Amino acid sequence: MTPGTGDETKISPPISASTWERQLFELLVSHMERERETLQEYMQAAQETRSKAFAYVVGLLVEDEKRHHELFKSLAQTVKSEAELIPGSPVIPYMDFDRVDSDKIRELSLKMLRNEDADARELRRLHDGLQEVQHTTLWDLVVGLMRRDTDKHIAMLEFVLAHTPRPSW
Repeated sequence: MTPGTGDETKISPPISASTWERQLFELLVSHMERERETLQEYMQAAQETRSKAFAYVVGLLVEDEKRHHELFKSLAQTVKSEAELIPGSPVIPYMDFDRVDSDKIRELSLKMLRNEDADARELRRLHDGLQEVQHTTLWDLVVGLMRRDTDKHIAMLEFVLAHTPRPSW
């Protein structure tokens, strides 16, 4: 199902939730509903314009908004399952970096972080080289977005490393 088409199933409020859980759930669901409306507006804007460049930019926004919608939906489902004490793993799992495979997680995270750092340097050089076309193409925007994504990837891996114990040997 595509967010914004009105065909998705609503998540019912959690039963026996604490005040905090209920307020968090309501905040998440209301944000999802606002995002659904925004997504519809963005898709309509992309269809109404004759500008290929604007339609492309709006298409990138739509992709991000869809991903955000799915993340909010996962958060709401997780809050609901936690409040209702539903057995099994929640949609967004608990952090277990300190309980399973810690050494391997650190090793892989450090390797991935080195790759992302190398990507960041390469994208910075590429971005600097696009100054001549920044007012005539969307390339500067696209590479700038990739740089932000790389920064986000680095933050994610640093989060994992911050929550994963160092080897005790």
